[in-house]
Amino acid sequence: MTGIAKTPEPPYYAVIFSSQRTNGDNGYEKMAEKMVELASQQKGFLGVESARDEGVGITVSYWDSLDAIKNWKEHSAHQIAQDRGKNEWYKSFALRVCKVERDKYYEM
Repeated sequence: MTGIAKTPEPPYYAVIFSSQRTNGDNGYEKMAEKMVELASQQKGFLGVESARDEGVGITVSYWDSLDAIKNWKEHSAHQIAQDRGKNEWYKSFALRVCKVERDKYYEM
């Protein structure tokens, strides 16, 4: 996950996942890499961006439809990761789904 995702012309959807982690890795990093790899193979996936500091992490994934988001949410491997997140990895988290109606990408 490096750089800024290059998304198509809007409209499309963004899923914003903000989180505060518990202490220790406990398999988190490996699972996070696996989830990005698996998500990128899903129909409708457009890209992902992620950043984390000492306190808060934000991951934004981009999708071409609400159905694609629903299918990813219901993917069996993703559900396992979600359960572990709730039980092991997160003190708190927020999930927001937004329709992107405008965007602009600039690169030098």
